[in-house]
Amino acid sequence: MKPPRFDYHAPASLDEALALLVRYGGDGKVVAGGQSLMPLLNFRLVRPAALIDLNRIGSLAGIRAANGHVVLGAMTRQRAIEFSPLVAERLPLLREATRWVGHLPIRSRGTIGGSLAHADPSAEYPAVLTVLDGEVVARSRAGQRVLKAADLFETYLTTTLSPDEILTEVRLPVMAKGTGWAFEEFARRHGDFAIVGVAAVIERQGERCVRARLAAAGAGPVPRRLREAEAVLEGDGLGRAAIERAAARAGEAVDPDGDIHASADYRRNLTRVLTARAVTRAATRAASR
Repeated sequence: MKPPRFDYHAPASLDEALALLVRYGGDGKVVAGGQSLMPLLNFRLVRPAALIDLNRIGSLAGIRAANGHVVLGAMTRQRAIEFSPLVAERLPLLREATRWVGHLPIRSRGTIGGSLAHADPSAEYPAVLTVLDGEVVARSRAGQRVLKAADLFETYLTTTLSPDEILTEVRLPVMAKGTGWAFEEFARRHGDFAIVGVAAVIERQGERCVRARLAAAGAGPVPRRLREAEAVLEGDGLGRAAIERAAARAGEAVDPDGDIHASADYRRNLTRVLTARAVTRAATRAASR
């Protein structure tokens, strides 16, 4: 299919892009890598009056360290994240999750900001933002807002970003030394959308879990922090029985919908299985770091 007709703009600055959003009064659509938007256009599921292409705004891309965070411009390509030495050293979970994203052509064009703004609950980056307690920066002509994951994601493919706002920056806290991590995902084929994914971050002292952070993708309308499972690990430790109890609580905590790919019960069971795998790998890594 072919997309509907629309005006096209390629602004050279963020201010110009924001002015265009105001000009089109909510009928303008921002395009970053286009890996999610273009299929929606081709199927005519979205019909914007204009596309505002951010690819000429160089200031929106880049990776740097600042104030205990790794700061990523919203237009930073997923391929750049995959091979960034800074990300590998300070955010190894983000690097591992990136390798689950689609295929090489998708990672070469797709951006971190585009993925978060698209808000697919099965996607990897929303789960990473959630588990690492990161934040995003949104800009409009009126000023700037900083949003945590819980304040950004509203429901399926929907965020709290206003029509006149552009997501400009992603800030993720540096993972402490000695932290273990893992991202486990199940899809029908490599590169397909995840049926369920689980991100795990574990800090340990011997068999004691000092801090656990878990989040599920694909198990509801938004990424889900698995706080019930975290509490089991922090209270009962990292033995095999405790991990199984935590995994069971994770499966009970999520409330997924069923669809043509998997029933709700199947997604709950996947959440349980993948939580056990992710915690086990993360705990093993924490013990060796």
